[in-house]
Amino acid sequence: MGGDLVNILADLKEKEVLNLVQERLNVGDDPMDILNEARKAMEIVGKRYDECTYFIPDLVYSGKILEAITEMVKVRITRASDTKSLGKVLMGTVAGDIHDIGKNIVTFLLDVNGFHVLDLGVDVSARKFVEAIKEFEPDVVGLSCLLTLAFDSMKETIQSIKEAGLRDKVKIMIGGGVVDSGVVDYVKADAYEPFAGGAVRLSKEWVGVG
Repeated sequence: MGGDLVNILADLKEKEVLNLVQERLNVGDDPMDILNEARKAMEIVGKRYDECTYFIPDLVYSGKILEAITEMVKVRITRASDTKSLGKVLMGTVAGDIHDIGKNIVTFLLDVNGFHVLDLGVDVSARKFVEAIKEFEPDVVGLSCLLTLAFDSMKETIQSIKEAGLRDKVKIMIGGGVVDSGVVDYVKADAYEPFAGGAVRLSKEWVGVG
């Protein structure tokens, strides 16, 4: 069944996707499994974009479907009961990349787990990240991309944070379907996490609560 969701979501079959998600929620499937499968599907969408099989309208449409899935599963995920924030996380998709699928999932999960999250959106310049760090004073910065061409943007962003004298004040995690440990070394991040739930665990560890 998981493979079915990955495939039909990657094929952008909105009605079939939403019907399947509802069926799985009705039978008690773990919403985290559904979100992880959605992430896998979005990796395929990203690859198809790189291969020029999909285009910007397809990326936008996939995002709309993902938003609908998130709305469906969020009521099944228990929000952290503590009123006190665990810490602050700044999120954004780096310049040159308009993909927000994985970022939106991570942002949502950080929020329901008790973090105060500021999401800068997509195609975010290095300067905007620096300004936001100064104003928001986050504990963790999350940089997202789904396109390999955005690696240089990630590197530039982290370099700009360093030049602004802010690098030692934040932990930086990166994510996206094309990211691996080699990219961490290239852009000078602290870590990467391939799964949304892992990004939450990593953030908790960094703020001393995990």
